[in-house]
Amino acid sequence: MGAIGYVVYLFPVLAIAALLYCFAWYWQVCRVPKPLKDSSRGRRFSFAGKCRPMERKDALPLLAITVVYAVTAFANLGSMEAPQSAQDFGGGQTCTFALEREMLLSRLWYFPNLGTGSYNLEISSDGEQWYTLWTRPGEQGETISYWADADYGPGYALSQTYNQLFKWVEVAPENPQYVRYVRLTGRADRGLLELGELALFDENGALAALGPERSPLAGEDGASAANALLDEQDTVPEDISWTNSAYFDEIYHPRTALEHIEGVYPYEISHPPLGKLIMGLGIRLFGMTPFGWRFMGMLFGVLMLPVLYAFAKNLFGRTAVAACGTALLAADFMHLTQTRLATIDTYGVFFILLMYYFMYRWLALPAGTSFRESALPLFLSGLAWGLGAASKWTVIYGCVGLALLYFIGLYQKLRDWPPEELHRRAGWCVKTLAFSVLSFAVIPAGIYFLSYYPYAKAQGDASLGAWFRTMWDNQIYMFTYHNGVTDSHPYSSRWYQWLLDIRPILYYLDTPAPGYTVRFAAFVNPVVCWGGLLAVFTLAVRAGGRRCGKALFLLIGYLSQLLPWLLIGRITFAYHYFPSVVFLVLALCYVFSELMEQVPTHRWRPAVWGITGGAAVLYAMFYPVLVGLPVPQWYTACFLRWFPSWPL
Repeated sequence: MGAIGYVVYLFPVLAIAALLYCFAWYWQVCRVPKPLKDSSRGRRFSFAGKCRPMERKDALPLLAITVVYAVTAFANLGSMEAPQSAQDFGGGQTCTFALEREMLLSRLWYFPNLGTGSYNLEISSDGEQWYTLWTRPGEQGETISYWADADYGPGYALSQTYNQLFKWVEVAPENPQYVRYVRLTGRADRGLLELGELALFDENGALAALGPERSPLAGEDGASAANALLDEQDTVPEDISWTNSAYFDEIYHPRTALEHIEGVYPYEISHPPLGKLIMGLGIRLFGMTPFGWRFMGMLFGVLMLPVLYAFAKNLFGRTAVAACGTALLAADFMHLTQTRLATIDTYGVFFILLMYYFMYRWLALPAGTSFRESALPLFLSGLAWGLGAASKWTVIYGCVGLALLYFIGLYQKLRDWPPEELHRRAGWCVKTLAFSVLSFAVIPAGIYFLSYYPYAKAQGDASLGAWFRTMWDNQIYMFTYHNGVTDSHPYSSRWYQWLLDIRPILYYLDTPAPGYTVRFAAFVNPVVCWGGLLAVFTLAVRAGGRRCGKALFLLIGYLSQLLPWLLIGRITFAYHYFPSVVFLVLALCYVFSELMEQVPTHRWRPAVWGITGGAAVLYAMFYPVLVGLPVPQWYTACFLRWFPSWPL
């Protein structure tokens, strides 16, 4: 590495030094606090107090941050074109068709749809002498395709495995042949074997055109079968990339969403169904395209911003704090990368944020508030918890923290009940407990059960008993599956590595041209990660030393999402830290709020604006490797690879 290559190590050193300086100054100036504003009748550790409402002046910063983020997040989200029709070869059908002219077939692409299996591909220039596509292992362990005489039998060389679905797959035989006629025969593993599109390229890279000749497909019209394979040639991309194909776990979840839409029993049953059902809304709107299956996740990622803004404003009552906190979440790397990926993690994090937001709204109500006034935030918190649990089990991890906060708040409300209203306390408590069982147990259980209707329907028996057995069997399977995910992975990481951003997970890597790279990874913005960790330490000090209710609330929220991973033995990745990131942001908001309360405006601005602006600068700096834009390799080497363990 040349001397200029070591410049990259200056960035983490400067970032850490700046954060340590800001926090050292913060701890110095805030060592003697003003009286707590969130206390109730002199009681410490109380959550009750004024829940600061949103104001008209909040509209502009909230709208500006949300719009800027939405534009950068939705940009280049994925192609809005992909093959929508498909030919089913699940019964071993054969499709024979003719091209418009004879051509030298140099390579072919195909776009698998639902189902797994393989295809026997045969070609002929005269309709009499046929060649079959075969494969053999190369010297470097790669698979080499080649044409051989069809008399040797079927080759079934075109594979359609679970990790090839809804992505363009390329085959380039080592011995190109002239072709006029094409014959394709399917062999399904079971049930469906759908092929979306077939693209044949000549030696100049031009697409083949379908000719007028047809050969009959058994039991069907050969023309319609051939058209199903070659009717959407305008969807064939110039290059195969993540923009037009599934990547990482998109081979699972969008497929499952489509299977729910089409009434097919899903292949991926390792997570509850609701997240895939939500994803299916985007597919219904925009088709089974990369943009369609990523749309709802991106929408939920954008919607997190106004929720967090309202949360921070309710907690701290300052527009500047809410705006800075929202900007920090908008500038976070993992928030962007994960919400652009069509997996179910986004929905879980969104509902976690909602359930804690509404729980705080309930905790902040003063003791003596009528049951009718306090019922709505409790119901909404329970509803969010139910929707989240039906999307991904990581939401269930937070139930311990949510329950702890609930019972602490219940105790405090009964303890601080106005003396003149004591005659209502017992009735209020009974109603609240009964309503809480409804909101946090009965309704979530109902949501969870209802989310399994597509499973029962696809099995052909939606009776209550069969429906319940299907749901119960899936719980056993999910527990067994996740408990058994212990295989090694080059980008796996443990919880202690998440705390310091040590090992991101690389989702995509390509080299589109010499000297350029396309890649993106999931990791936290260093300002949010390292500054947030210092802020979490501050929460622990404030909760333990000053018995601050807000600090305790945020600390419980953070730990409830992190601590379960200390006990989980399965292989883990950096994205499992995603639910904790929102609490890192709120912890920084706590620090900002205390600074604004303790020191004059001209003194807190450099630290608060500096941390927020630093996160925004890093967002712009790392943006290409968060959204998959081509960048020079020297740029990633000299500016982005802060640590050797970062795959940038």
